[in-house]
Amino acid sequence: MPFIPSRRAQAIEPFHVMALLARAKALEAAGHDVIHLEIGEPDFTTAAPIVAAGQAALAAGLTQYTPARGIVPLREAIAAFYQQRYGVSVSPERIVITPGGSAALLLVSALLVEPGQHWLMADPGYPCNRHFLRLVEAEAQLVPTGPETGYQLTPELVAQHWQPGKSVGALLASPANPTGTVLSRAALAALSHTLQGLGGQLVVDEIYHGLTYGEQAASVLEVDDNAFVLNSFSKYFGMTGWRLGWLVAPEAAVPHLEKLAQNLYISAPSMAQYAALACFEPATLAILEQRRAAFAARRDYLLPALRALGFKIAVEPQGAFYLYADISDFGGDAQAFCRHFLETEHVAFTPGLDFGHHLAKQHVRFAYTQDLPRLEEAVRRIARGLNRWQPDAV
Repeated sequence: MPFIPSRRAQAIEPFHVMALLARAKALEAAGHDVIHLEIGEPDFTTAAPIVAAGQAALAAGLTQYTPARGIVPLREAIAAFYQQRYGVSVSPERIVITPGGSAALLLVSALLVEPGQHWLMADPGYPCNRHFLRLVEAEAQLVPTGPETGYQLTPELVAQHWQPGKSVGALLASPANPTGTVLSRAALAALSHTLQGLGGQLVVDEIYHGLTYGEQAASVLEVDDNAFVLNSFSKYFGMTGWRLGWLVAPEAAVPHLEKLAQNLYISAPSMAQYAALACFEPATLAILEQRRAAFAARRDYLLPALRALGFKIAVEPQGAFYLYADISDFGGDAQAFCRHFLETEHVAFTPGLDFGHHLAKQHVRFAYTQDLPRLEEAVRRIARGLNRWQPDAV
């Protein structure tokens, strides 16, 4: 019998940046120097205190399954962090430790959405969010957004696109990928009020919290104690390969989330959980703040440098480590544009197609996850590549 993938598998789109990454790795293997501005991964390795805590856990034999909700000390440490950073009281009983932020989204998707229902999401946005909904036979209602709203949903957009009986909530991201924009406390409160009036559920991706420039991002828990919060140790804490995240949920939802976690992944990696305890130590936080300052310096260099080359970046990012650029003045399609710079200048960045459908073909995303000398070299190469770019020849 021939292999036939499920309709579900066929409907989920590929992560286009991974094909670019594979090609970039092949070019590197052939001896070329590739500058990576495509992947949303901090270039800093995990901070030494976290690594030491993980090594100590391994040496102590802490390698077995943990409770599905995660070890109590880590849940307590996260709860204390919310009190310290945001001034909100969160019981450790409401926190579920997950294998990365993706697993937190999987749990919430399985919990809150019936087949055929949908969440509202901003377009552009992180692609895996809508694909997780498809995995549970639900849908993402992508709402076109632009610079006028900071590429974010607003109460007016939610009311306009809400479909009674089908819409069940909204997934926001602050700071957002790919745009780096942040929702203020007032904006979060207004969105929460609108969704409560519609009988909808609010889910907020706070995975890039800590990586903001100027003022600290507000947590939705400051204005809505019943919201679901997705977070991760990957970005601010620099633990991408450790695959560790967490979810804050209303107390009534926790038993159902625990049951789902038991069945879907048993538990998060034990050694990663013990390593993460070191994330909240003062010495570690000092290292992470130094790294945040480095990202701010990179943004402050790359943003004006790309604008000077003709890239239209309408909104200055307040967080994360991305610049979302309109390339329409250069002509051509974003995927061909990205391929051109990878093949001719060995600079990799991501086409807008990965982030939705709204004007996707005329946008690209740059991740400023390289140090300043590498960014300066990237700008020189991009300037040279623009002189060689011939959209009609592709």
